[in-house]
Amino acid sequence: MVKLMADIDDDEALLAELGHELAPVKAAARTAQEARLVAGFQEILQFAADHGRPPQHGEDRNILERVYAVRLDRLRALTQAHPLLMPLDTHGLLQEAPTLRDPEQVDAEDDETLLADLGVAGDDPEDDITQLRHVRSFEERKAAEEIANRTPCPDFERFQPLFERVEHDLQTGLRKTLRFGRDASVAEGNFFILGGQMVFVAEMGETFRTPNGEPDARLRVIFSNGTESNLLQRSLQRALYKDETGRRITDDDHGPLFGDTLEPNDIVNGTIYVLRSLSNNSFVVEHRELVHKIGITGGTVETRIANAQKDPTYMLAKVEVVATYQLSNLNRVRLENLFHRIFQPARLDLTIQDRFGNPVKPREWFLVPLHVIDEAVKRIQDGSITDYIYDPKRAALVER
Repeated sequence: MVKLMADIDDDEALLAELGHELAPVKAAARTAQEARLVAGFQEILQFAADHGRPPQHGEDRNILERVYAVRLDRLRALTQAHPLLMPLDTHGLLQEAPTLRDPEQVDAEDDETLLADLGVAGDDPEDDITQLRHVRSFEERKAAEEIANRTPCPDFERFQPLFERVEHDLQTGLRKTLRFGRDASVAEGNFFILGGQMVFVAEMGETFRTPNGEPDARLRVIFSNGTESNLLQRSLQRALYKDETGRRITDDDHGPLFGDTLEPNDIVNGTIYVLRSLSNNSFVVEHRELVHKIGITGGTVETRIANAQKDPTYMLAKVEVVATYQLSNLNRVRLENLFHRIFQPARLDLTIQDRFGNPVKPREWFLVPLHVIDEAVKRIQDGSITDYIYDPKRAALVER
């Protein structure tokens, strides 16, 4: 609503009596250098406001906090910038002494690890310490914050077996890592390595267009340390690009399990065997019809299980063979990994004691009915297994 002139005159008179002037306050024009200093300091102030404390050093801190901590120490030491920044310092951050623990170590960290993200100039005379180099754009800061601001994953138990499986696949060569960039796509179900942690894209929302017309989508990203982040697809891509160690983890379908061409680890004839334990462990006795071990051998099964009662792998007990399947031209390692991946949700978690009283944990045992294992073998043979997963609640293979 537009005020009448009389109203304005009344306001002026009242303010004059209170000792206030209506003369407009002119903001002093800042140089580009001063604007960069202010922008960089405001990012630190926002961090302090959000977290209730100043940013801190330490390898256990995320990269964004470490960036701000180094920047704050440099600004604290930069006394010639204090007259400019002190009026903004609502948290008293500049009044404290720098917190660098090991100057030589931090200098190396600045130059080699944090320089690109830090935004603080180096030793170039034309770009001295009084300047903040390329204070990041809003989009870049937002992307970094999305990566850094993670929350605990409430259902991480669903995803932990996936991380364990992928790690095992990497160790056995079933998967490999590739430098991110040759293939810059990010899709639901992809695995990556970012900041030294494994990353899983669990969900992807509807694709939308950014203001500049680029396609984007909101993701649910799970990290191997039990945290998650609800970030944008392009934010994850940008972070993987900038991370020197950023990697894509390949899928586990490099080549057929069965074929006409033998690979180095292939065997001409092999046997898939399914064992049932004769252990007197109370849990095994109660679930004996469901507890099965799945393995593959290039020799005879009888030789493989001859000393089962002395081997923790077989629960230090005799076993009986309940099913065998003869196959040709198969890659033993890949096929065994495939079985274990399919039945990972039903892997037996059991600890028993050896004859010396030491705890041992038998592996490769699963709570799976025999007829389901038989179905899995048939689906591996006809190639349809890739469309199915094992549901332990229904004790059945179900379509993905």
